[in-house]
Amino acid sequence: MTSPWANWAGNQTARATRVAHPSTTAELASVLTGAASEGLRVKAVGSGHSFTPTALTDGVRIELDRMASLVRVEGNLVTVQAGMKLAALNATLAAHGLAMPNLGDIDAQTISGALSTGTHGTGAAYGCLSTFIEALELVTADGTVLRCSATEQPDLFAAARVNIGALGVLTEVTLRCVPAFILQADERPAPLSDVWSGLDTHIAENDHFEFYWFPYTDRVQMKRNNIVPAADRPLAGWRRWLDDDFLSNTVFGGACRLGRALPSTVPAISRVSARALSARTYTAPSHEVFCTPRRVRFVEMEYGVPRAALREAFDGLRSVVAGLPYKIQFPVEVRFTAADDIWLSHGYGRENAYIAIHQYAGAPFEEYFQRFEAITTPLGGRPHWGKMNYRDAASLATAYPKFADFTALRDKLDPGRLFANAYTERVLG
Repeated sequence: MTSPWANWAGNQTARATRVAHPSTTAELASVLTGAASEGLRVKAVGSGHSFTPTALTDGVRIELDRMASLVRVEGNLVTVQAGMKLAALNATLAAHGLAMPNLGDIDAQTISGALSTGTHGTGAAYGCLSTFIEALELVTADGTVLRCSATEQPDLFAAARVNIGALGVLTEVTLRCVPAFILQADERPAPLSDVWSGLDTHIAENDHFEFYWFPYTDRVQMKRNNIVPAADRPLAGWRRWLDDDFLSNTVFGGACRLGRALPSTVPAISRVSARALSARTYTAPSHEVFCTPRRVRFVEMEYGVPRAALREAFDGLRSVVAGLPYKIQFPVEVRFTAADDIWLSHGYGRENAYIAIHQYAGAPFEEYFQRFEAITTPLGGRPHWGKMNYRDAASLATAYPKFADFTALRDKLDPGRLFANAYTERVLG
């Protein structure tokens, strides 16, 4: 047996029989057919930024660190190997005068992991990151290499762009990028009432809008990012360090440790935090605005709901927070995305509002997460595939119109369930 593997949050661990580091598609195919012949299950893992057990296996763990290179650049179409991390992708694109159209706020994930779980940013005109895929390649359970796009095996393309690792191992992705661009970031505290009174305007008039609510307060931090012609207001290095490193990581981490030890202090800490971050406006390359360092460890649940259901879900969440027997130390993040046509995307067929809830690592969270899930499920809530949830296949089948199509394709590509584990058995059947 190998040494134990753990995810970033530390809430998921596993010990595989062996670990494989293939460097070519042929080597990967050999690993898969060899594991199948031994009766071992297989999981490809990325950087461990999923909070679910999606990457756990006691069979063969595949790490794609040797399949993490740039393949080619053809205009705005960029093909990379699936083991590349988003931070490396962003640097590679910048060197070619390109950028991803949108990003989430963490860049530590591998491309394969981020895409396969439906990772997203915010912005009414943008779907999840998987909507930027032009074509992809994956290796299936019998070692077959399949390529797909909107015109080549379109059903596979609709399924594989968000597939939770259940159809095969992603090896290459061609991304539809855009010329590198500058964002102006405007971040400022505000009353929660300002968000609700102007929500439609905030969403419609900004390229990217989100807000963070501080539990036990009526305060939020609003973030508005908009494309501008030039980087004419760079953020001073000391201010970036103060806000993004010292306050958001060092000081916040200390506050979380204090709150975990002395729960009665949490509401006061939240009130101070809500007013500690002052307003700032600056310009920078897009990936530097979208992505921020996250060193304070936490567990997370995130649900996408129809945008019209956001207020009901959010008000229900506030009631949950008020009634818990313990305190919540992390702000709640709310983001917005466009509809898409990817079978297991949380945004399939509808504009989404996302509510992400967090709890500091080591602090209690299950009642919080379960009660929030109970509110969002009847509203049409769809859980982020890489973040904690307690749903099963029967309940998810009603949330995704193409769920049966996905599982039928899974039956065809992986009838022996080489890529299955307890998580996929629960959420896919």
